[in-house]
Amino acid sequence: MNIIFSEEVNIDFSFDYKKICEDTVKAALDTLKFPYECEISVTITDDKGIQEMNKEFRDIDAPTDVLSFPLIQFDINIPYDELMVNSDDVNPDTDEIMLGDIVLNIDRIKKQAEEYGHSVEREYSFLICHSMLHLLGYDHIEDSDRLIMEDRQREVMERLGIKR
Repeated sequence: MNIIFSEEVNIDFSFDYKKICEDTVKAALDTLKFPYECEISVTITDDKGIQEMNKEFRDIDAPTDVLSFPLIQFDINIPYDELMVNSDDVNPDTDEIMLGDIVLNIDRIKKQAEEYGHSVEREYSFLICHSMLHLLGYDHIEDSDRLIMEDRQREVMERLGIKR
């Protein structure tokens, strides 16, 4: 697993954010039984930075907490080890599947942690978990899909031992 970090703002978390990210990504991959080595990109920005991306890519002119940009469209009804991997989905330098990009908003992470009454570390990990599920084919547009995604999120967070 290779995580490429990009920090667009000063990161002042009181925890090792790279380790928490790595642990969360690994827990998501293990929980979903993703059998391949993979690569993701994680960018940490602020309200302004994510609002610009949200406007550009989703035509929504407002900040959000996290954006997910999957490079592969997975069908969660097909086991990952039965999928045909396209050579365009593999980094030729590392032979890792390129899952996509996660963009996190540090301002929203802190604000939501306070609003929900849990730690900043928990909110950060949860948003990475949520985004990883999007990169692996999960969505929450339909209510039935939302329930499935919420169950997987719970499983990943329990595996990590990070509680609300």
